[in-house]
Amino acid sequence: MRDPVRLQQEGFSQDEEIRALRAESKRIGGIASFLGCARDFSGEGKVGAIDFDAYLPMALAELQKLRAEAIERFGLIGARIVHRLGNIQAGDDIVFIATAAEHRAPALEACRWLIDELKERVPIWKKEIVADGEMAGTGDQ
Repeated sequence: MRDPVRLQQEGFSQDEEIRALRAESKRIGGIASFLGCARDFSGEGKVGAIDFDAYLPMALAELQKLRAEAIERFGLIGARIVHRLGNIQAGDDIVFIATAAEHRAPALEACRWLIDELKERVPIWKKEIVADGEMAGTGDQ
């Protein structure tokens, strides 16, 4: 089974991630998920792609720390976080988070908390590439 926390260039399967999460326990009563996708627009205009980069050791360590915090804080049975790096085309998936708990409320709360904290704490940067090939802007995701 793949690690529950990953940074990778290749795409991912939401179904496979959910199956792996469900395999952790029969006590799971609710699973919540978030899928972040690359939009084809921003304040800078039409976006053709987004380049994601990260300081890998620190980003992976922070993602693992966030997962552990969420499990403890919300009483989760499990959680999975997958974030893509590299060139992501408009319309492609970027990030997937799934949380599992005995009841829906903690799963939903944890899922939202994880994406908000990921965007604040994990050193992943993006550069939007507008439709004409120019770099639109850089910064934290």
